[in-house]
Amino acid sequence: MNDREYLAGRFEAHRGHLKAVAYRMLGSLTEAEDAVQEAWLRLSRTDAGEVENLGGWLTTVVGRVCLDMLRTRTSRREEPLEGRLPDPVVSPASGPDPEQAALLADSVGLALLVVLESLTPAERLAFVLHDMFAVPFEEIAPLVGRSPASARQLASRARRRVRGSAPVPDPDLARQREIVTAFIAAAHRGDFAELVALLDPDVVLRADAGALTGGGLAEVRGAANVAGQALTFRRYSPSTAHAALVNGLAGVVNTVDGEPSAVMSFTITDGRIVEIDILADPDRLSRLDLSVLTD
Repeated sequence: MNDREYLAGRFEAHRGHLKAVAYRMLGSLTEAEDAVQEAWLRLSRTDAGEVENLGGWLTTVVGRVCLDMLRTRTSRREEPLEGRLPDPVVSPASGPDPEQAALLADSVGLALLVVLESLTPAERLAFVLHDMFAVPFEEIAPLVGRSPASARQLASRARRRVRGSAPVPDPDLARQREIVTAFIAAAHRGDFAELVALLDPDVVLRADAGALTGGGLAEVRGAANVAGQALTFRRYSPSTAHAALVNGLAGVVNTVDGEPSAVMSFTITDGRIVEIDILADPDRLSRLDLSVLTD
């Protein structure tokens, strides 16, 4: 084994962790892969023998790459990512594979990712690296060009935003599944009263149909309004709503004529649905491997 092969092996041992960092930073699976690849390129140009803690070094490199990517989005005045749902990680109802499990450590649901999209790039970096991956503020500070105390303040502001906005899902996955199944059945029957009973009064539904369809991201709030919207799901009978885990939570992959048409994620708190996130963008759905769920 030559030096490059040895280095590649060491890098691969950290790949899952690095992708988890990048996914939380970017909310995009494709961009997360790009960030990890960029970290490998930078490592291959570095004298790795001088790196004492390779995992820590790679984590900060990925953080810096992601920060640059977030800032580039803003400087180019591109459509902000909060204008679309983050990419979902879809797994069979039986559970995620090892790679998906590593990516979703600490239960990063879509509801949390949506809140992270509202942070500034520097706030997001400080929060993700420190609160999710225990990177010291002394190592975060140079990445954002601030003192450790200022980096701590960035994370603190982000933490308050997250705690005030991101619902904490109930941990009982079996109970989550029961509620989701009941919701799909009630929508198929057109049972408005049952739908309202399953929803939190302040429930939020987000549906991303994609820019190419002219739909974009739409948001509906309140139990009555969301229940009314859910009545349009009547075409999704229980036979076309395939049970899945979406970012570790109970969800479904809907199909029309055997083809995936939407991924639905449900966040359930205190026994009621508080958030529903629906990705129905045909372009983005085509990039997800959903065959294991719909075969």
